[in-house]
Amino acid sequence: MVTNFDSLFDLMEAFPDEQACIDLLRAIRWRDGEFCPYCKRNRIYHFSDRKTFKCGECRQRFSIKVGTIFEDTKLPLRKWFMAIWMIANQPKNIASTTLAKDLKITQKTAWFVLHRLRHAARTPSFNAPLKGDVEADTTFAGGKEKNKHARDQKGDTQGGASKVVVLSIIERGGEPSAKHVPDHKAKNLQGKVRQNVVRGAAVLTDEDKAYVGLGNDYTHPAVNHSAGEYCCLAASLIRTQSSQCGLCSSAKSSAYILGCRRSASAATRLKRFGATTVAAGK
Repeated sequence: MVTNFDSLFDLMEAFPDEQACIDLLRAIRWRDGEFCPYCKRNRIYHFSDRKTFKCGECRQRFSIKVGTIFEDTKLPLRKWFMAIWMIANQPKNIASTTLAKDLKITQKTAWFVLHRLRHAARTPSFNAPLKGDVEADTTFAGGKEKNKHARDQKGDTQGGASKVVVLSIIERGGEPSAKHVPDHKAKNLQGKVRQNVVRGAAVLTDEDKAYVGLGNDYTHPAVNHSAGEYCCLAASLIRTQSSQCGLCSSAKSSAYILGCRRSASAATRLKRFGATTVAAGK
């Protein structure tokens, strides 16, 4: 099976029909053994259509979509998978009208799909802790004070005043994570890092004093941008965050949920999303 989908065409070749999508969902949901989504027992009967099953204990008949965000929808799994790939490979958010046109579905259905996927993206199983070499940086999202109406200007423009603080955390060669934080204080920034990064990993940051203290739980090399330093012996160039923060700077909170880079593996996202469907249905 293809593990990396460089294009939507590759995805469709890997899943040529609805049964291929069902088989993938079965492999993900039942990777630790078959179980009933209603009573959680493992006495499962299979039917010849390969799409429905029956529990030998509670006698409920069900499909593999029961208990997931795909439940109670008539939209084919192929179109769900296409939607996931398209969202995962957009540098910014995608409009429901665009998704509707590309998938040949109604705008109302596309809106529904986007909301369900965003719901899944908020579950813990989707947001697995980052590990290895992890970069962290902050940006301030919001327009310039001089461009606002006079009644909306707050006067103070220093330190990101009146702007939203976004902490961007990204695993080298892996998945990004953009989080809104109330302010730029060490308590909040370090708290978010500890929530999203496995202890013992290498956390690479700049010289911001708000990150002082991360060395107690992580390997913490830092570069001094103010001195013209952009690399150090313990870490390679810290440039990834610049592009990631650039994408987040104009985003709203809903866009943070599925913000990602084009270089991320769509296959990885599909696998992670498949694991999420169980949690999302709870």
